[in-house]
Amino acid sequence: MSQTSIYRWHGGELVALDYCDMTDTAIEVADSWLVVDGTVLGLELHRSRFLGSIPPDVRESTGADAFWAAAIAALPRDGEWFPRVELQRRPGSYLLVLRVRSAPERTTGLAVTTWSEGDPRTVPGTKGPDLDAMTRIRTAVQALGATEAIITMAEGYVVEDSHGGLLWWRGDILCGPPSEFPRIDSVTVRTVLTLAAAMGVETYEEAVTPPELAGTELWSLNALHGIRIVTD
Repeated sequence: MSQTSIYRWHGGELVALDYCDMTDTAIEVADSWLVVDGTVLGLELHRSRFLGSIPPDVRESTGADAFWAAAIAALPRDGEWFPRVELQRRPGSYLLVLRVRSAPERTTGLAVTTWSEGDPRTVPGTKGPDLDAMTRIRTAVQALGATEAIITMAEGYVVEDSHGGLLWWRGDILCGPPSEFPRIDSVTVRTVLTLAAAMGVETYEEAVTPPELAGTELWSLNALHGIRIVTD
């Protein structure tokens, strides 16, 4: 059974809430990761991405570093969980929130389709502000039989999918979008590329359109599912 517990950061401690009122609220920064029996892949990278995306003055005034430490300490050490931390902006204030959520079912493969109605992202380099938009387009393409939507830049180049990063194979070379393309810095993608380098696998950055990926082994990567192979 799915389970969610919500906490807010108040007075230097986490306070349990029955729900989190999102009225007049915008998510400025968010991060999530998979916890399996107390273990996490790349936790320090998630910490760096979350705290590093918060403006320094807000990070200090909200006590975001202490919040992160308390959030990690509060996570269950048994079972599978998919927690999310959020910096919410409300009229005249900020709020730090922890959601301790049961991990959804994970899959190893997926179908994708290209999102053809323009780039829906407003802050492409930060995880959080566009979460609702990404969920909306994922829901839209599910009606077509796809799992995720491939996001392209105005020039038509592939950049990421609605809930993850992308990598693909050209023979024995592991490829991905150019690092200067505006997108979320995927912890899973970064971890895979680091492992590839350590194993002596050649990597390469290339700007490609969706048709140019025909015939490649295409991967969708995120913290929940890890690596998923695109099957359609």
